[in-house]
Amino acid sequence: MGDLLSIYAPANRTRMVTVALFLIAAIAAIDWWATHYISLGFLYLFPIIILGGFLSRTQIIGVALVCAVLQEAFSNLPESEAVTRLLFSSAGFVGTGLFISEMIRNRRIVLKHSEELEDQVKRREDAEQQLRSLVESSPAAIVTIDSNGDVVLANEAAQQLLSPNAPPLQGQAIRSYIPSLQTVLKTESSRTFRTTLQCTGQRSDGEVFLAGVWFSTYKTIAGPRLAAIIVDLSEDLRNREDLSLDHLLKNSRILMSTVAHEIRNLSSAVVVVHKNLSRMKELEANEDFRALGGLIQSLERMSSLELGTPTQNGEVVELTSVLDELRILIETTYHESEIEVRWDIREPMPLVWADRYGLVQVFLNVAKNSQRAMMSTKTKRLRISARGENGKVVIRFEDTGVGVASPENLFRPFQRGAHSSGLGLYVSRAIMRSFGGELSYEPRSEGSCFAVALPLHVATEETVNA
Repeated sequence: MGDLLSIYAPANRTRMVTVALFLIAAIAAIDWWATHYISLGFLYLFPIIILGGFLSRTQIIGVALVCAVLQEAFSNLPESEAVTRLLFSSAGFVGTGLFISEMIRNRRIVLKHSEELEDQVKRREDAEQQLRSLVESSPAAIVTIDSNGDVVLANEAAQQLLSPNAPPLQGQAIRSYIPSLQTVLKTESSRTFRTTLQCTGQRSDGEVFLAGVWFSTYKTIAGPRLAAIIVDLSEDLRNREDLSLDHLLKNSRILMSTVAHEIRNLSSAVVVVHKNLSRMKELEANEDFRALGGLIQSLERMSSLELGTPTQNGEVVELTSVLDELRILIETTYHESEIEVRWDIREPMPLVWADRYGLVQVFLNVAKNSQRAMMSTKTKRLRISARGENGKVVIRFEDTGVGVASPENLFRPFQRGAHSSGLGLYVSRAIMRSFGGELSYEPRSEGSCFAVALPLHVATEETVNA
C-alpha cells in the first residue's frame, strides 16, 4: 500500500491525471475500432482507479458516468439491454472511483496520524531522557514506590544514601529504610496528595539518620504509587545542637566567671585582713575574729555553690522521640570514632516532665563526655538504658572509658583539666534541677556511669478534660 500511495503523491497529480485521460481516450478509440469484435468497456476501471486518488467526489462521479456512456456507445451487445447495462456500469465505475478515493483519503489520514504519533513518541523519549538524566544527576535521593511498598526506581543518590555497598534498591521494601513512607501508602492509598515530612530513616548497615522527605502519590494502571525525594538532615541537626550547646556553655561561663571574679576579689581582701589579724594573739579568742574566719569559709563554699530548690519549669515530653533524636545526633560521630552504641530502651516509655530542648543538651553533653573518655581505651562501648524506678524514669549512660578520678569534684564549675570551659556537667545538673530532674554519677568498677532521673508526668483533672 505504501508503493501504491507513492503513485498518488500530490506531486504526481498532473502526470497521473494526464495518463488517466489518455487511457480513457485510447480505450474509447480501440473500442470504437473493434466494436464488431469485442467490447473493451471494462478497461475504463483502470483510469478511474487512477483518477480516484486525485479528483473530488463530484469529478469522480462525472468521469465515471462519461466512461459508462462511452462503454455503451461502442458496445456490440443488444440495444434492448442498453439502459440496464448503462446503470450497472455507471454504478460500478462510480463505486470503484469513490472506493479508491476514500481508501486513499483514509490512508493519508492514518499516515499523518502515525507521523504525529512518532513525533510525540520522539518528544516523549527526549523528555524522559532529560528527566532520567536530571534524576540520575540529582544530589538528592529520588525513589518511586509501588502499592506494595517495594522500590520500583531509585537513582544513584538514593542507593548511596540508603544502601551503600549493598544490593540495588529496586525490588526491596521501603519499610526497611523509611518506614513512614510504607505507612503513608497503607493508610492513604485512596488519596492523591503532595506533602513533606521529617522522620527517622535507617541505612542498610543499621545506621540511623534524620530524613527530610518530599513526596507525592499518584495513580497508575498497576495501582497507586509514591514518588519521594529524600535528604539526610542529620548533619544539620548535629550542627544546630552542637552550636546551641556551645552557646549555652559560653553564656553560662561568662555569667559564672563574673560571679567568681567578684567572689575572688572579696575573698582576697578578707584573706589579707585575716592574715594581719592572726598575728595578734589576743584576738584568738575574739568573737569577731572567729566570725571573720567563718566568713572566709562561706566565701569558699560559694565558689562551688549549686542550684538549690528546683523551679518546676518544663512541659510534658515524649521521651521516646527525644531518645530517637539523640540517636541521630550521636551515632554517626560514634561510628566514625569506632565506638559501639547499645540501646536498651523498654517501650512504651511513659510521658515525663522536662524541658525538651534542655534535656537534649544534657543527653548530648553526657554522651560527648563518654566519647572523650573512650578515645584512649581499647574497648569502646556506650550503653544507654532507660528504666522506670520509684516513680521516675532513669536514663543511664554507661561507658568503658577511663573512669572518673575524683567523683566528688565532678559537678563543680571550672574544674582543672576539664574539656572546654569545665562547666558542662555543672550546667547540665542545673538544667535538670530546673524542672525537677537530677543528674548524678554512679560509680562503676570499670568506666563510668551517669544517671539522668526524670519525674513522671502526672495527668491532672484539667489535663484529662483538655
